[in-house]
Amino acid sequence: MNVRRSAAALAAIGVLAAAAPATAAGQSPSPSPKVVIPSGLYGRSDPTYDGVWRQSLTLVAQRTLGYRPADAAVDWLTGQQCANGAFAAFRAAPAKACDSKVMVDSNSTAAAIQALKAVGGHDDAVGKAVSWLKSVQNKDGGWGYSPGGASDTNSTSVVIGALAAVGTDPASVRKAGKSPYDLLAAWSIPCDRDGGGALPYQPDKKGELAANADATAAGVLGALGRGFVAEAGRAPAKETCAKAGSPAPAQVADNAGAYLAATVARTGHLLSVLPGAKDQPDFGNTADTVVALAADGRTEQAKKSYDWLEKNASPWAVQSGPAAYAQLILAAHAVGAQPGDFGGTSLVRSLNALGPAPHMDSAVKKTTESEKSGSGPGFGVWWFAGVCLVAGAGVGFLLSGRKKRQP
Repeated sequence: MNVRRSAAALAAIGVLAAAAPATAAGQSPSPSPKVVIPSGLYGRSDPTYDGVWRQSLTLVAQRTLGYRPADAAVDWLTGQQCANGAFAAFRAAPAKACDSKVMVDSNSTAAAIQALKAVGGHDDAVGKAVSWLKSVQNKDGGWGYSPGGASDTNSTSVVIGALAAVGTDPASVRKAGKSPYDLLAAWSIPCDRDGGGALPYQPDKKGELAANADATAAGVLGALGRGFVAEAGRAPAKETCAKAGSPAPAQVADNAGAYLAATVARTGHLLSVLPGAKDQPDFGNTADTVVALAADGRTEQAKKSYDWLEKNASPWAVQSGPAAYAQLILAAHAVGAQPGDFGGTSLVRSLNALGPAPHMDSAVKKTTESEKSGSGPGFGVWWFAGVCLVAGAGVGFLLSGRKKRQP
């Protein structure tokens, strides 16, 4: 769920990236003089590989905060959809019909579904997108980044999030008798093996499973039937990996959560596994891990990792752009923190400064006025800080299939 969730997509087309289009240095692609940033799109970097992804995360984050995204931002996203319901990472000429040269993908489509469902009022577009995803499901029950491509944990998980967002039980979406939950259960690494409890991005050519922190974070949310937005969940069944022949989805999530919690226990964060990134923190995967741990009920470790992000991740967000800010906002939401005060930085204001200003929902505005006057029941510092900072500004796991990554 982070900016990096398009990393696998980028790798698939020969682009080295780590976070939905982050580069080896953890930054967004440099602006291209040949690409004009469309009106309504968030961010100033080249959107070729992440336009729909970053826009979708932005809209989801805004709705999570209680804001109504600008019409221009929503129109840009809906304008990216192909007639068959699918989305590509970016279409520079959306007025032109999609043809075989347009590389549609499951990640962009699933992300757009979650965003448009959150915004509301786009049932036809959402329905067409869901139908397209169902049509490209693989026989193992999962999805790959590209139609017909081998399934991977990240793509499968972001599609599960899209299905759940529209009220469809992922267990009921089957191909050759298998659901996406069957895939995650089959790929859950047994507890007595190296990386026990974790999930791989994909099995290797020999069918072996290697733990991948990025995929594991995505898999926790997938196994729990959750999308980009998650709050603290039920307490995990056990603190450590629990053996099970064919684990149920909840057990897959618990085992994966135990692996993640142990991985970040010492430092609070994950390390990047990109070439040349020795001992460099992986901010994007750490933010996703916060959401996953919170959703799995491991709130203490989730808060510790969030605290680490609050102290260290602001420069990364500045470099990476809207998807990074959105990801950190969703991490804050998962642990009940204040996105309006992230180590002295307003994630809310920073995000909305990168595109058309959203509107405050009337209920949020009324509550804010009540907080300011000192009356009313109090809506909480989360909403108060976020709303005030945005109003004061006057502006405002690819993409989920990610590059194979080891913890």
